[in-house]
Amino acid sequence: MSESIMKKMFLTCSILLVAVGVACADVDRPIEVEKLPDAAQKFLKQYFSQAGVSLAKEDVELTYKEYEVVLTDGTRIEFRSNGEWKDVDCKFSEVPAGIIPAQIADYVKKNYPDVKIVQIDRDRRTYEVSLSNKLELKFDSKFKLIDIDD
Repeated sequence: MSESIMKKMFLTCSILLVAVGVACADVDRPIEVEKLPDAAQKFLKQYFSQAGVSLAKEDVELTYKEYEVVLTDGTRIEFRSNGEWKDVDCKFSEVPAGIIPAQIADYVKKNYPDVKIVQIDRDRRTYEVSLSNKLELKFDSKFKLIDIDD
């Protein structure tokens, strides 16, 4: 075979492998609660033992996994691959107090005494909370308020 044909075959195979990899990425599939990471199972038992699980699913990306759990009361919880919570959205109730860092809870209690925290989202650098009055507060990793959105 000529070098030109070999290069074309190699390029075609490479493109095909990339396409298959992309097609296999971002796969959501239902799983049993017992298949969640241990930390996620403990979190559910500790903070949401009263609500049943409607759906647990695994979201497989190309380089990582995440998990999502939907409870019978409408609460949605996202977990990282290691089982740490990433986002808790309590649509019809408030986020359990034990999940909220004390500095954030104190800030909300002091500045918005009549509202509840209904959602909390965290990443490596920030926390975002949504309040029952529709305000969204963003805090840095040291729990200093950095943004308010309505």
